[in-house]
Amino acid sequence: MGLAVVANELAGKPILFLRWSYLRFLMGLRRMGATWQVGDGRETALADHVCRHALPGDVDEAIRAVDEYCYRKRYLINVGDEKGRLLDRAVTAARPHQLLELGTYCGYSALRIARMMPADAVLYSIEFNPANAAVARRIWDHAGVGDRIVVIVGTLDDDGQTIAALRDRHRFAEGTLDFVFLDHEKSAYLPDLRRILNQGWLHQGSVVVADNIAYPGAPEYRTFMRDREGLDWRTYEHHAHAEYQRLIKDTVFESTYLGR
Repeated sequence: MGLAVVANELAGKPILFLRWSYLRFLMGLRRMGATWQVGDGRETALADHVCRHALPGDVDEAIRAVDEYCYRKRYLINVGDEKGRLLDRAVTAARPHQLLELGTYCGYSALRIARMMPADAVLYSIEFNPANAAVARRIWDHAGVGDRIVVIVGTLDDDGQTIAALRDRHRFAEGTLDFVFLDHEKSAYLPDLRRILNQGWLHQGSVVVADNIAYPGAPEYRTFMRDREGLDWRTYEHHAHAEYQRLIKDTVFESTYLGR
């Protein structure tokens, strides 16, 4: 195994499973599930890499630098470049003005969303880990989009604190939310969507994009969307691959709300 990993590293890391950084990621899954950091400093190192290797004020450069880091240095669990292009197209088509992201991590998907959303739009991104939020802010500010993204440390399942902040401080109201991106704890996709629906924030035509439907999988959310197809949701299933490799297949759901 050691020789195979070394050979893969010398060949340019083409096989994800034989990368040291991926193996360390697997060993850190328990910590990842609790803190949303791998535990070896790779998230902070990403921000260092972007600030050193991307031109300031250039969001395209920041996205390129993140992808470069993930392919060549250390594996990270953001949406990745292949599925990121699906996200790009969904934002462009929706032309949203108020957007919500659940799961900031290091801010990569928010970079892609900010690049495609209208100039007067604002993205609100919810992140469980304050250290991740700080990494994301640093990257966004370097890319020149920090004034268009608001990160809120919390979860929608925190006894109403984050929902209250969105409602009272950031003017989330009935029918104001145009676009949602789900990329946090997979078991929370459906409960959090129901919390959003209970607030009445979505309107007819609002779009919800959900990553990792096939891998690692969000079976309850997938069943819900398929059961509600044509009733109050219309979903397109985009088939792609898990981030930064071409072996593991994944699916992204792009769902349009038809109204109650």
